[in-house]
Amino acid sequence: MKTDLVEIFQTIRAEMQPYTVQGLNARTNSETAYELWSEKAIEIEGRKKDEVYFAGVVIRKGYVGFYYMPVYAEAEMKLIFHPELMKLLKGKSCFHIKKLDDELLGFISQALVAGFTSYKQKGWV
Repeated sequence: MKTDLVEIFQTIRAEMQPYTVQGLNARTNSETAYELWSEKAIEIEGRKKDEVYFAGVVIRKGYVGFYYMPVYAEAEMKLIFHPELMKLLKGKSCFHIKKLDDELLGFISQALVAGFTSYKQKGWV
């Protein structure tokens, strides 16, 4: 069980990094923040966009924030979240993580896979 925020951040970032070779770009990559974006020109609900945010992880005071944007594209995406992950959800897309074990990391990984698959099916990646 990890409780050190830097360790939690680094572990989640490592889980996200493989998506950079699958079409997402690490726009922010520092010791405290990591963001993945698709920089493909797309259309969402009739509005043209040059980019779309996918996910990010940031060290905050007292927790690590894991931001997961696929829930904005598909509200049903919340249904894939394990109840243990849902307990950490604050608002619509931000999870406050203070402790991380292999099981919780697995739930985050499952969410990343599902979100990436959804983005790919929509042609956003």
